Amino acid sequence: MPNRKSSTENAGTTAEQYNGFTAEERAAMKEHAQEQKKAAARRGTRAEKEAAAERDVLAKIAEMPESDRVLAERIHDIVKTAAPSLTPRLWYGMPAYARDGKVLCFFQGAQKFKSRYSTLGFSDEAELDDGAMWPTAYALKELTAADEERISALVKKAMG
Repeated sequence: MPNRKSSTENAGTTAEQYNGFTAEERAAMKEHAQEQKKAAARRGTRAEKEAAAERDVLAKIAEMPESDRVLAERIHDIVKTAAPSLTPRLWYGMPAYARDGKVLCFFQGAQKFKSRYSTLGFSDEAELDDGAMWPTAYALKELTAADEERISALVKKAMG
């Protein structure tokens, strides 16, 4: 558990200091606030707003480092094919897919939080329940054809 004492009380123990959120976490929160403002300011029909949100997602994917971008592009295609009714949108600066405005699943690139792998995650809106315990996130380093089929099946199951 992080040590929450002030830095003056922890002189010499910087490894144990609690400094709040990381720079990456703060950046993600700022991105989320900007996404909310941008979405609220959008004008037009629902279809126009959804098309603009998808353009934002594709632009964010295009900005990713190649290793993340390749995975994000495949995830985007898989989700759009498996569940065309889901709406792409940005969520904390990550590509996400929503139903009725609520995020169902998302892609987190490895570089987002300096992780060693990318993640495909599902929110509590996803209907993946399997007994008393089930996974809600999957580590991704690459995608095989079998992985793509499994992701497609998970997205379909998440839809209920």
